[in-house]
Amino acid sequence: MGMNGMNMGKLMKQAQEMQKKLASEQETIDQTEFVGKAPKELVTATFTGDRQLKDLQIKPEAIDSSDTEMLSDLVISAVNDGLNQIAETTKSKMGKYTQGMNIPGM
Repeated sequence: MGMNGMNMGKLMKQAQEMQKKLASEQETIDQTEFVGKAPKELVTATFTGDRQLKDLQIKPEAIDSSDTEMLSDLVISAVNDGLNQIAETTKSKMGKYTQGMNIPGM
C-alpha cells in the first residue's frame, strides 16, 4: 500500500510542475505580438497573444470608396491571419506539454 501513496505524491508534484510551465508559456504567448497580414500587406492587424487587437493599419491603396467590400475582406483576412498565428503558436508551445494528456479546454 505504501508504494501507491508515494507514486501519487510524485504524480501530483509532476502535475504541479507542468502547470507552472504551462502558465509561464501562456504568459510568454500573451506578451508576444502577432501581426496578421492581408495580401500585399494592404491591411495589417497586430494582436497580443491573449487575442486583443492592438493595432490595425490600413494602406491608402486598400481604400476604394466604390468597393468597401474589398476593404472588409482585407480586414477579415488580416485579422484571421493574426488569430491563426496565435492559435498555431499556442498549439505548438503547449502541445509539447499536453501530448497524450487529456486536458479539457486545450
